[in-house]
Amino acid sequence: MSTAFKPYEEYKRTEYDWINEVPCHWREVPIRAITEVSSERNGNRNDLELLSVYREYGVIKKASREDNHNVESQDLSNYKFVDKGYLVLNKMKMWQGSLGVSIYRGIVSPAYIVCKLVGDFNYSYIHYLLRSPGFKTIYNRISYGVRVGQWDMRYDDFKNIKLYIPPKEEQDQIVRYLDSSIAKINKFIKTKKKLIEVLKEYKQAVINEAVTRGLDPNVRTKQSGVPWLGNIPEHWNLVRAKNLVRYKHTVVGHKSADYRLLSLTTNGVIFRDLENAKGKFPSDFSTYQEVNPGDIIFCLFDVDETPRTVGLSEIKGMITGAYDVCEHIGVNSDIRYLYYYYLSIDDKKAFKPIYTGLRKVIPKDLFMQLKTPQPPIAEQQVIVRYIEQKTKAIDKVITSTQKELDLISEYRTRLISDVVTGKIDVRGMAVDDFNEELEEIEEMIEDELGGEEGDLDAN
Repeated sequence: MSTAFKPYEEYKRTEYDWINEVPCHWREVPIRAITEVSSERNGNRNDLELLSVYREYGVIKKASREDNHNVESQDLSNYKFVDKGYLVLNKMKMWQGSLGVSIYRGIVSPAYIVCKLVGDFNYSYIHYLLRSPGFKTIYNRISYGVRVGQWDMRYDDFKNIKLYIPPKEEQDQIVRYLDSSIAKINKFIKTKKKLIEVLKEYKQAVINEAVTRGLDPNVRTKQSGVPWLGNIPEHWNLVRAKNLVRYKHTVVGHKSADYRLLSLTTNGVIFRDLENAKGKFPSDFSTYQEVNPGDIIFCLFDVDETPRTVGLSEIKGMITGAYDVCEHIGVNSDIRYLYYYYLSIDDKKAFKPIYTGLRKVIPKDLFMQLKTPQPPIAEQQVIVRYIEQKTKAIDKVITSTQKELDLISEYRTRLISDVVTGKIDVRGMAVDDFNEELEEIEEMIEDELGGEEGDLDAN
């Protein structure tokens, strides 16, 4: 933390290993003393908005998130009523810190635990405190189940957790300070996220323009006859995919132990870490396919929802049989140009007119009939070099900006935790004092990044 922060004068020990000491004047309060379980139901009301609990945000309006695919019951009468200031716990995800004090009036799933907060407290302080990282340690310890993803937590265990709480006036100051500071940090984060999105869009535009129009802005063009292509340079040919790539399906069989698992991601084809990776894995990889350097991988199903539908492998390994692995057979054709062309199509989701069925599948035979632009081989190679040089510069700025985001996000989490658990004293600090602190954070980030700067004009 900055030198602007200072600790409290005196501390006392606690019984917890994740919060060893707290300021001496803070009082010990068990959660059961400030909560009262509420079982009030929605009943026949239809004026209450559906709420949800996210580990990243706390209690939010369900409709505010497009990524919330949980389907609510048609009958909402049994859903639990939540008022402003109620504490809501997703007992199945408490080990992830999925709880929060609601600022909304609405209803939540009957599976949630809903508590009224009782006593003279600043409810926002309680929200900050119970969501601070140290508390996840104890939520983990009181959550049970056969599988981590199916753990459950009981209120009878939760209520016995001891809190160490400052006087009300101090709570109010802590909340004022954190609200102001976090708002400034969030504005910084929002700006950086927007920059990353702009850079990604610029990268897509660079690739798309190069593989469909070439590098000469004055070149004569002709109609391609392909809806998602439009006009292409007059001297380019259109070649069916079947003359450039062909499907291969080499099953690894009993030799699966000799291959490393691969994954198709937005960062390309990468090795997947079986030891630390999330998600499900088969007990037997014998049906997986061999992938060699230079193979191009397509995911021709769930095309709208799949983050990435094409990848060019630079490594050897195995991948699920659900994907299509192709080898390059084109004469006077550069596989890297072909990959960038399909990447541009993927970014635009331009194949949408030829999806079929609920799974949005592109039939293999149809895919192989699709026409692909093919410049002369020398021009393809020039285009590839241009794309790789240009995108390398863009990626450098994206990586640097993402590091800034990660560092400031870590700082935000640590700041909240240190303030609400009494590691630093903000009683005498004005809410505007954080402006100087934010400048120091930016300097810290620059030092951490070693002054890295991306050059978007790299040649």
